[in-house]
Amino acid sequence: MAEAVIISIAGDIISNLLAQALKKVGNLCGVKQEIEMLRDRVSRLRAVLDHAEEQYYHSPEIQVWLEKLKNAFYDAHDVLEELNIEALQRELRGHNEVIKEVRTFFSSSNQLAFNLKMSYKVRVVRERIEAIKADRGLHLEERPVYSRVEGQWRKGEETHSYISEGDMKGRDDDKRTIIKILLDPNMEENVSIVPIVGIGGLGKTALAQCVYNDEMINKHFDLNMWVCVSNDFEVKKIVTNIITCAKKKEPSEVAMEQLQIELREEIHGKRYLLVLDDLWNEELEKWLSLRKLLMGGARGSKILITTRLPSVAKITGNTPPHFLGGLSESASIDLLMQMAGRKLEEMQDFDMLAIIKEIVRKCSGVPLVIRTVGGLLSFKESKHEWLPFKENELAYVSQREDNIKSVFKLSYDHLPSHLKQCFALCSLFPKDYEINKQTLVNLWMAEGFIQPSHRNQHLEDIAHRCFVDLLWSNFFQDFKKDPNTDEETCKMHDLMHDLACLVAGIECWVAWDDRKSIPERARYISHNTSSNLMGKLPISRLKARAPRTIISTIEYREIGRESMSEADLRELIQSFKRLRILDLHAMNVEKVPRSIYKALAKNCCELEELKGLNNIRGSLSIENLQSVIDAEAEYEAANLIGKHSLESLALDWGRFDADDVVIGNKDEVLLDGLRPHSNLHKLTVYGYKGKRFPRWMTDGSSFPNLAGFSLYGGERYKHFPQLGLNKLKTLSLWRMEFLECLPEECLKSLTSFESLDIRHCPRLTSLSQGMRHLSNLVDLTIISCGELDISKDESGNIIILDDSHGGGGLLHSLRSVDIRYLPKLESLPHWLLQLNNLEHLQIWSCINLKELPKQMGALQSLQWLEIIRCPSLTSLPEGMRRLVSLTHLHIERCPELELDISKDERGNILDFHGGGLLHSLRSVDINYLPKLESLPQWLPQLSNLERLHISFCLNLKELPEQMEALQSLERLEIEWCPLLTSLPEGMRRLASLTHLIIHNCPELEARCKRDAGEDWHKIAHIPNIYSY
Repeated sequence: MAEAVIISIAGDIISNLLAQALKKVGNLCGVKQEIEMLRDRVSRLRAVLDHAEEQYYHSPEIQVWLEKLKNAFYDAHDVLEELNIEALQRELRGHNEVIKEVRTFFSSSNQLAFNLKMSYKVRVVRERIEAIKADRGLHLEERPVYSRVEGQWRKGEETHSYISEGDMKGRDDDKRTIIKILLDPNMEENVSIVPIVGIGGLGKTALAQCVYNDEMINKHFDLNMWVCVSNDFEVKKIVTNIITCAKKKEPSEVAMEQLQIELREEIHGKRYLLVLDDLWNEELEKWLSLRKLLMGGARGSKILITTRLPSVAKITGNTPPHFLGGLSESASIDLLMQMAGRKLEEMQDFDMLAIIKEIVRKCSGVPLVIRTVGGLLSFKESKHEWLPFKENELAYVSQREDNIKSVFKLSYDHLPSHLKQCFALCSLFPKDYEINKQTLVNLWMAEGFIQPSHRNQHLEDIAHRCFVDLLWSNFFQDFKKDPNTDEETCKMHDLMHDLACLVAGIECWVAWDDRKSIPERARYISHNTSSNLMGKLPISRLKARAPRTIISTIEYREIGRESMSEADLRELIQSFKRLRILDLHAMNVEKVPRSIYKALAKNCCELEELKGLNNIRGSLSIENLQSVIDAEAEYEAANLIGKHSLESLALDWGRFDADDVVIGNKDEVLLDGLRPHSNLHKLTVYGYKGKRFPRWMTDGSSFPNLAGFSLYGGERYKHFPQLGLNKLKTLSLWRMEFLECLPEECLKSLTSFESLDIRHCPRLTSLSQGMRHLSNLVDLTIISCGELDISKDESGNIIILDDSHGGGGLLHSLRSVDIRYLPKLESLPHWLLQLNNLEHLQIWSCINLKELPKQMGALQSLQWLEIIRCPSLTSLPEGMRRLVSLTHLHIERCPELELDISKDERGNILDFHGGGLLHSLRSVDINYLPKLESLPQWLPQLSNLERLHISFCLNLKELPEQMEALQSLERLEIEWCPLLTSLPEGMRRLASLTHLIIHNCPELEARCKRDAGEDWHKIAHIPNIYSY
C-alpha cells in the first residue's frame, strides 16, 4: 500500500494543505518560509513517485526508501493539518471575536509563540524529508505529475496456441458455446469480435487454446492466427506478430506503412480466425487503430479476445461477451484429483469426501488455484494429512505460491494509485463480509483517497466511479442492490481478500485478536467487538502513533449490551487526535463528551442550517417540522430546490395533537415551500396535517424521476387526492385515520405503479374500479383496514377485472398479494382468483374468512401460499390440487381447519393421479392445528417434497406408514406434538433425509434415543439428528 498511498499524501500536501497553510499564516515570515521550502521539497519528490511506484515490487531498496518517505509525509501532513485546524478554530469563534483574535494573533507575543512553534515543527519534517531525499541514489525518473506511462507494468508470460488434451476440465459447455459463435454464418459484420471475460486463473487462455485447436475450427477457417498481447498494446508490435503467425516467418519490412500493407494483403478475401490473448488496453483510439487494419477479411472472419476487464470487452466486441465462471464442484474435484495423482473411487470414505469438497469450495472453481492446491496435495497420502492441510495450510496458499499470487497481483499492478489504496483499505473487512457500497464511498472520501481533477467534480461521484472500476475489474463480486432500500452491497473473493491484506501490509490492521499489540505503523484499524472498546482495545495495545481510522465490522444484529462510558470515549478521542474516522455504530455509548456535542447543540434544528449545503446527496431527513413558526422564512432558508443531487427526502412533522385552528394553513405553506429539485427519486411525508397537497405534487411534469412516495399519518384526508406523479412506481399509505376511498380518478393517472402498500386506514371501506388502470402493478399489500371490503368498489359494486372492463393489464401484472387483519373478508374476492400470474399469496388474521373458493385451482402460477390465524376457516377447497406451480404451503393457527382435500363437496373421493399439487410442492409447514390427528392422505403422495415442518399439533397421534413414499424429503421437523409416540417403520427407507429435528415430544424423544431407543433403528441412517 505504501507505493500507492504516498502519491495520494503528496498530492494532498501540495494541492490542499500547503495552499491552505500559506493562506492562514499570511506574512508570518518564519512559518511562511518553512512552508514554502517544504512545498519545494515535496514537489520535487512527487515528480519521481510514479516511477518509484512501478519499481516498488522489483526493488527492496525502493521499498525501504518509500516506506521512510511515506512516514515522513504522514508527519508533514499531520503538522500542516494541525496548523490549519488551529487557525480554523479561531475563525469559528464568531465574527467579533475573530477581529479581536486576529489582532492578538498578529500583534502580540501570541504571534511569536505561534511562529516559533509551527516553524520548528515544519522545519523538523522538512529536514527529515531532505535527509531521505539525499539518501535516494535510486536512479528514478522525474515525470510530469498525473501522467502515467502506459505499457510499463510487469509483463506476463507470453501465451501460445497449444494445449494438451488433458489440460481442460469442466469447460465442455463453454467450448461448445464459443465454437457455435465462431461457426455462425449469420453475423451482421464481415469480421465479428468475440470477447471471453473472466478473472485471472479461470482458464480463459486454456479455453481459447482448446477452441483454436478444434478440428471443426481448423476446417472452417482459411487462416488461423494466435497473438499474445498482454499489457503492451503497441499496434506496430501486434501487427508484426500477426504477420509472423500468418506467414510463418517474420516480416522483412519494419516501417509501419509497409507492415499495414502486408497485413491487409495477407488477410484480404480470407475467412480468418485471430486470437488476441490477454488484452488489457482500455483506450478506444488505440483499439480502433488496430481494428481498422483487420476488417478486410472475408465474411465470417472472427477475432477471439480474452480479457479480465469487462471494459475491454465493451470497447472491442461487436457481439455479446462470454463471461467465464468458475468450474462446477464435480469438475473441480476431477481436476483436484488429477493434480493430486489420486482417483476419486479410492477415496470413498465419507469424511475424506467431505474434506475434498471443502478444499474444492475454498478454491472457488478457479482452475489455477485448484491445480496449485492439487500439486501440494500430491505429497500427502492419508486423511490425517489432508485434514490439517485444509484447516491450516490452505488459507495461506495464495500468499505462498508465486504462480497464484502473480495472477491476482498483476490485476492490482494494473490499477492507478488512487484505486490501489481504495482496494487495500478493503482488507479491514473480514472474508465473506457483505460490504456496503456507501460505507466504502464514505471511507475513501474521509481518508482523502478521492481527489477531483477540476472544481466541478463532486467527490462522491468520483468515489462511486472508483467502486464501479473495481467491480468491473473483478476486485469485487456478488454485487446486489436491494429493490426496497436501493442499498448496494458486494463481497470480495477470498483470494482477492488475501491480496488486499498482502498489499496493505501492517498499515491496515485487523484487531480481532485481543492478545496482540497493534503495530506502531498501523494507521487504519478495524475491530469486531460490540462491548466496551477501551476494554477490548486498551490504550496500551494501541501502539500506533497516529491512527486515522478505527471502524467496527460488527453487524447491527450482533451488537451487545455492554456500554462505553463517556470517560472511555473521551480518552480514546484525546489519545488519537489524528483520527479522521471513528465508527461507534456497534457501541452503546452512555454519553457523548461535551467537547463533541457542544458544537452541535447550537441552532441544529433550524432549517437555515441547510442553506449552503447544495451539494448534499443521497438521503436527507428533516424532522420536527411542527416546531417551525415562520414557515415562509424557514423554507426559503432551506433552499431544497437548489439541492440537485438529493435522491431521497423525508419530511417529518412529528406526532402531536393540535386542532385545525392552531394548524391553520401553516403545514400547507411549509410543504409548498419545501419543494425539492426535480431530480428527486423518493419522497416520504410523516404527520402532514394540511388539507391539500401543493401544486408541485399534482403537476405531473414537475418530478419526472420521482419513483417512490410514502405518506404516513395524513389525518385530514377522506378522499386521497389526484397526484400528477405519473412516473410513480411505489405508493405507501399508512395510518391515514379518515381516509375512506381511493377515487378512480386518482388511480387513473398512476399507470406506472408497481407497488401499492395500504396499512392502518381504519375508515377505508372499499377499493376502486380505478384499480383496473394499474396495468403494471406487481405487489399489493393491504393490512389492518377494519372496514375494508376488498371485493367491492366505492359504489358497492363487485370489482371486475377483465379485458372487457379494461382490467386485463392488472390481471397479468400482479405477482404478489398480501392481505392481513381484514375482518370484513369472508371469502376471497372474484378479481383475486383471476390473477393468472399471481405467485405469492399471504392471508393473515382474517378472523371471518370462512372458506377458500374451489376456483383456487385457477391460480396456475401460484408458488407460495400462507394462511395464518384464520379461526373461522374450516376446510381447504379441492381445487387446490390443481395448483401445479405451488412449491411452498404454510398453514398456521387455524383451529377449525380440516386439511383433507381428497374429497369434493359431496364427499366423493377425488383422483389425484396426474400431478398438480402432488408434484410441485417442495415445502410444507403445518403449525397449531388442534383438529389434526393424522396427516392428510395427500401429503405422503408429495413425490418432490423436500421439507416438512409440523409443530403444536397437540392431537397428532401418528405419522402414516406411507411416509416412506417421500423419497425427496431432506428435512423433517416435529415440535410440540406430545401425543406422537412413535415413528413409522417406513422412516428407514427415506434415503434423502439428512436432518431430523424432534423437540418437546417426550415419548417420541425417548424412543429415538441414540443406540438405545426403540425407534433408533428407524432413523440411525440420518446424518443429522437433533433432539432437545
